[in-house]
Amino acid sequence: MFFTYIGRELRRRMRQSIFIAIGLALGIGLVITVTAASAGVKNAQASVLHSLYGVGTDITVTKAPAAGSTGNGFGFGFRQSIGSTSRPKAGSKIDNNTLSAGGTLASLASSNVTSIAKMDNVAAAAGGLTLNDRMISGTVPALNLNGGGGGFSRGGSSSGGSGNPSSFGANFNINSFTVNGVDIANGELGPLSTGKVSSGRTFTTADNAADVALVDSSYATQNKLKVGSTIAVGNSKNAATNFKVVGIVSEPAGDNPADVYIPLGVAQSLANLKNDVNTIYVTASNSGDISSVASSISKAVPGSTVTDQNTLASEVTGSISSAASLANNLGKWLAIAVLIASFFLASLLTMAAVTRRIREFGTLKALGWKSRRIVFQVMGEAVAIGIVGGVIGVGLGFAGVALVNKFSSPLTASLASNTTGSATPGGARQFGGGGGGGGGGFPTSGTGGGNNPFRGAFSNAARTAGTVTEHLHAPVTIAVIILAVGLAILGGLIAGAFGGWRAARLRPADALSKVA
Repeated sequence: MFFTYIGRELRRRMRQSIFIAIGLALGIGLVITVTAASAGVKNAQASVLHSLYGVGTDITVTKAPAAGSTGNGFGFGFRQSIGSTSRPKAGSKIDNNTLSAGGTLASLASSNVTSIAKMDNVAAAAGGLTLNDRMISGTVPALNLNGGGGGFSRGGSSSGGSGNPSSFGANFNINSFTVNGVDIANGELGPLSTGKVSSGRTFTTADNAADVALVDSSYATQNKLKVGSTIAVGNSKNAATNFKVVGIVSEPAGDNPADVYIPLGVAQSLANLKNDVNTIYVTASNSGDISSVASSISKAVPGSTVTDQNTLASEVTGSISSAASLANNLGKWLAIAVLIASFFLASLLTMAAVTRRIREFGTLKALGWKSRRIVFQVMGEAVAIGIVGGVIGVGLGFAGVALVNKFSSPLTASLASNTTGSATPGGARQFGGGGGGGGGGFPTSGTGGGNNPFRGAFSNAARTAGTVTEHLHAPVTIAVIILAVGLAILGGLIAGAFGGWRAARLRPADALSKVA
């Protein structure tokens, strides 16, 4: 009786039933389409990243100096700078050029580079030195310096003694620039790997012990330097060495480039840091190993600061993740909005139908039907409409997914540059992509060979960028279909609940009074 009455009423109100079912179906179809499209974008993202990860996943290892081990970083006193306990006489020439770590980074033994390179899941490691060159030149003026050290700060103001401090400081020129010691043998990692030679050449293996330098293009322009010019670089004893500029390089601004680059061995000798580095550059075998490698390095080098430099993974993830996030968030809220609208419309239409059936329900109550039975009857009709709408919605969802698969543009991930810059010592290198050996996914072919795993991590540059194309395929799963049907039934229940509530409030006398 219950189902027979439902079938009869739905056939009698066919047009309205179809209209409500289609409204629910549109919402359900959109949910299926958006859910499948979002899953397709995520799958494509994972596929693209799987192809590109491991093409340059770097880690930087540094160590902060111990507390109290550094001063103000640029103070100057005659006694300390000249190496004499007596103050210089008026008219004395001061020409000091000091190269030091500057107190910003603590030294790390070069043996750490070797030990890190031998760790599991490490494809390569290279050391470097980040230094500061400070130059002070001028003539000592005729001032009374008794009672003070005659020192002055970076700004040129004196400390101690009598006389005019401003006049004293004005007699000296104080300049500084940053210097990076580059491991030429392993130059594919380090500060020059992203640079490009704008003029001249980069370092070669013949420059390991030579007094040659590369200069950043901005610093070269500011100081009117060019290929063939000389630049004075100091040492730990305040003496200068003239270096020949063999190349001008341009580094990405975000890399915080140094002003001058010199061979690592030469930098160690000048700064009296033999067998020491203060920065270690590490390449993991692939992105999945970065966390474990970082943890191993932290244990092997106590007190070190391990920083991920996974710029490639960040760049690729950023672009494709944005697409996935947009498809997921925009589609999700759009689907929710359409579902709410379809549920609201179904509820209004059901309540309107109940209003038009006042006489019918009044008669049924007069015949002995309880309000609960009438409510169940209305809800049963609404659920039946919801099931029909769910079936239609699943069909619309499959149609929408088919359109997405057919007309959507393929996702393309372009690697900005999987080739090191032309400033790389020995020439540009390209990260290898596959093949066995050579340190976890890097090919063993390439220059150098031998026992150095880093040489196998690169091959000579053959192309300037890598592109991976992935066609979007939006999958429809059983779980999505069940969710869609469940939502359709929920929509029917909501509509039936409102309609049943309306029907339960009817009184037989009021309903029968409307009978003609």
